[in-house]
Amino acid sequence: MKIVTKIAELRKFLEAERSTGKSVGFVPTMGYLHDGHVALVREASKQCDVVVVSIFVNPTQFGPHEDFQAYPRNLQRDAKVCEREGVDYLFVPSEEEMYSSDFLTFVEVQELTGGLCGASRPGHFKGVTTVVAKLFNIVRPHKAFFGEKDAQQLLVVKKLVRDLNFDLEVVGVPAVREKDGLAMSSRNKYLDPKERKAAPVLFRSLSLANEKIAEGEREADKVKQAMKELLETEPLVTLEYLSICRTEDLKEIDKLSGDVLVALAARVGKARLIDNLFISLNN
Repeated sequence: MKIVTKIAELRKFLEAERSTGKSVGFVPTMGYLHDGHVALVREASKQCDVVVVSIFVNPTQFGPHEDFQAYPRNLQRDAKVCEREGVDYLFVPSEEEMYSSDFLTFVEVQELTGGLCGASRPGHFKGVTTVVAKLFNIVRPHKAFFGEKDAQQLLVVKKLVRDLNFDLEVVGVPAVREKDGLAMSSRNKYLDPKERKAAPVLFRSLSLANEKIAEGEREADKVKQAMKELLETEPLVTLEYLSICRTEDLKEIDKLSGDVLVALAARVGKARLIDNLFISLNN
């Protein structure tokens, strides 16, 4: 595995790989890798000849009072994980390498970014789409792999790729969960033992929604009410939002039909956790 810190150097390596007809798979991350990231890498390895992982804690997607400085980092451990999983190139640029001192250009997907996490994190997705666009231009992958746990991000990136004609496929990979259902996240590190015990209620509420819908419930408000009642049984969990929306445009719906996303975010101690469920209904 080659660890690369410079854009020009990575481009040179990958141009040589592509010139021999090899396909390039890309997994962009902010590091502190867990089994969810490993699932992305393994899927990239299955579908592509060469696997590139980037680790970059992107400052432009953090708000002024968010956890940019505190965000967990452990490059030595992450590099071992990548090497174990057969990653070919680990790209670890500095902030200066990604954003020059006179940087002025941002990429923004509108409408899809206004609700859900975008409502409480203004500017977050503008930072995400800008850094993702930059990374796509640097790596020029054939396929890029994103987790379905970050459902809004996945849908926004797919829209970015369609609208700006990036020549690549965005592949969504199902969330990886702990045995008790908690979706794996780098921010789970913030949870103390009591908070960790409470956090799986997020997934239990999604499972309850799935049960209600499977039983024939089509009123979104009734599904959400049942979820809220379950979430309220855990006093350490503070709900930020709960949404049932269409996957195509993330618009809230009253009656469930077609492809829907059930999504929520909650504060559990210092951690802001998100989770979701994609559901396809034939009605």
